[in-house]
Amino acid sequence: MGMDTLNQQVVLVTGGGSGLGAAICQSLAEAGAIVIAADRAIRSAEQVVADLQERGMEAMALDLDITDDAQVATAIQKILDQYGKIDVLVNNAGTDKTLSIEELSIEDWDRVMNVNLRAPFVLSKQVLPLMKQQGSGHIVNIASTAAKRAWANASVYHASKWGLMGFNHALHVEARPFGVKVTAIVAGGMRTPFLLDRFPDLDPELLQDPKNVADTVRYVLLQPAETVIPEVTVIPMRETSWP
Repeated sequence: MGMDTLNQQVVLVTGGGSGLGAAICQSLAEAGAIVIAADRAIRSAEQVVADLQERGMEAMALDLDITDDAQVATAIQKILDQYGKIDVLVNNAGTDKTLSIEELSIEDWDRVMNVNLRAPFVLSKQVLPLMKQQGSGHIVNIASTAAKRAWANASVYHASKWGLMGFNHALHVEARPFGVKVTAIVAGGMRTPFLLDRFPDLDPELLQDPKNVADTVRYVLLQPAETVIPEVTVIPMRETSWP
């Protein structure tokens, strides 16, 4: 695989219909990847894919609720039936409930943990044996500066992202002997609906373009076969949630 291309690499991106996920789909498709944009919001994923196809790139939209284990298994089988392999999994889908611990319901807690932490485990568990068989592959987990420190009214988000970092590094240890790479992307605030819809007072000038983070994912995937980047932090120059 050339240093400057992801030519014909089959890439599954969860939450690929909007925000960072859509930007990742675009950046990787531009580098030659075959991109599978998986999202519960299937219309959004189909729009991302249509845009890529219009530009002559290969992409597929997949209706996927990553908290439904049966759907995950079916989705992976569908990709294998169509392409015969999965080279890259990007665990990008994420959610949050911006509430104090007292206001946060147990259902809210379970929902966020299921999307942000349990689903990356289930997806990784499914693709790891395939990648081990191939003797190559790359799992990318999208974390956050919320995995490095804590602020109020984000307890479950912090718990899920700190947990994702722990899972990422454990997966790295287990996958590495088989030629499978694992990377955590610690992303600082981005100009995406995920942040801007929840925090209308946020100054977009303090945030970064999701394309910049997507291009970091691409950079990580383009490392030579003998090299892996287990963790990389990408923050805006004017990030306020980071020392």
